[in-house]
Amino acid sequence: MKHCTTLPELLSLGNDNEPAIGAPDQLDVTFRTLRLFITHTVAQLNSFGIGRNDRVAIVLDNGPEMALAFMSIASGATSAPLNAGYRADEFEFYLEDLKAKAIVVKSGSESPAIAVAEKLGVAIIDLQPTPECGAGTFTLGLRSKKKMAIKEGGWAKADDVALILHTSGTTSRPKIVPLSQSNVCASAGNIANTLAFTAKDRGLNIMPLFHIHGLIAGILAPLSAGAYVSCTPGFNALKFFSWMDQVKPTWYTAVPTMHQTILTRANNNQAIIQNNPLRFIRSSSSSMPMKVIEELEVCFKAPLIESYGMTEASHQMCSNLLPPAQRKPGTVGVAAGPRVAIMDESGKLLKVGQTGEIVIQGPNVTQGYENNPKANAENFTKGWFRTGDQGTIDADGYVTITGRLKEIINRGGEKISPREVDEILMEHPAVLQVVTFAIPHEKLGEEVGAVVVLREGKSAEEKDIRSFAATKLADFKVPKKIIFMDEIPKGATGKLQRIGLASKLGL
Repeated sequence: MKHCTTLPELLSLGNDNEPAIGAPDQLDVTFRTLRLFITHTVAQLNSFGIGRNDRVAIVLDNGPEMALAFMSIASGATSAPLNAGYRADEFEFYLEDLKAKAIVVKSGSESPAIAVAEKLGVAIIDLQPTPECGAGTFTLGLRSKKKMAIKEGGWAKADDVALILHTSGTTSRPKIVPLSQSNVCASAGNIANTLAFTAKDRGLNIMPLFHIHGLIAGILAPLSAGAYVSCTPGFNALKFFSWMDQVKPTWYTAVPTMHQTILTRANNNQAIIQNNPLRFIRSSSSSMPMKVIEELEVCFKAPLIESYGMTEASHQMCSNLLPPAQRKPGTVGVAAGPRVAIMDESGKLLKVGQTGEIVIQGPNVTQGYENNPKANAENFTKGWFRTGDQGTIDADGYVTITGRLKEIINRGGEKISPREVDEILMEHPAVLQVVTFAIPHEKLGEEVGAVVVLREGKSAEEKDIRSFAATKLADFKVPKKIIFMDEIPKGATGKLQRIGLASKLGL
């Protein structure tokens, strides 16, 4: 596949008359229409005084407008998608931190971001959807009549910043990750190669588009191969199978909590699954319990491809491979784009099978955090980016994550991987979902806790689950406290948040 370094180049590859973007119950947009639309939108932004490397925050609900706004803005300026569910003080933090020049909101929106933008003097651009012209298309209107000064218009260049996201800082304040045009294009190409996308593929995007996983794997990677993407309004377990029936996807990507929810409804939708055979299912953003992988594969009769990504790598770093190549469930696969190695604390690269910190380098990796010399000094060593994940690489090059360095539970000097405890508790027949986390303890420093969601119609008590765990885990790893909940507490992107969960639950 052609190696691209800018979004306009990447989006030039699809066949003119083939559909590129759609949405359930909406008209498809062809690649030709998409390219004309983006050209027009970049010219419109330039006329408002917004050009290369100017930062435009996007506050829109998930769906095709969000996808097209991201691609259009990132083709001629810098896009900064934000979670539409933020509160006013969160918007204030992000808009100030980003130094946003403008913000795009849906016409008639009552988002608290608008008042914040007015207070900070950020230009407001209203987006009016035009579904009659195709899914995701829109017109833009600038609220103020005051012209902004533009430094340079036209298409973005390879080193321009295409996308700015904040890391989901669990302990410290979120850090700004600038990703260049060439970073995001390299990552989209890596994913397209790993998953062998062709123009025949049809994706169903259920991932949020203020998150690297949805933007790069959900949208850009398939489009870079001339494939089609249907953009849903976001994850909805009740609608997933009717969308599947309508869109006829060949694949979808999601986080494990979404896959688990889909699985609970899959038995009642076997006819739809059989009528729409998937080529593969992809999972990323956090680890997938082995039991769920097995159940999904049996249910969909398709391989589950688990991959490993993070914002700083423009998403994908490692991935398991499509059949007939070897998949090793329990690993996150082999290096799939950047170079991947294991490093000790002193910066020495370790040998096969040794445990240390997973480090990466490559064209998809950010050059560094913005205005944060301390974080850059801590996270970059000898040209390698430190992921903060602990792991090993086997003789075949398959990477296993043994824990998040910050998530490892330290119980009186005994180090416990919460993922290991998750895997064991998931084997209990009554358990549907679980998240293991550290609870502060006055003598030991930390103790093991777990939130458990039970399967429908099944019951179990704390002592049942603890005694089950005790048959498979060393005593010090057995959760001392188990809390039953209807659903797992999650962060905005659907990821499990182990760090800080104890204080959220008042423990």
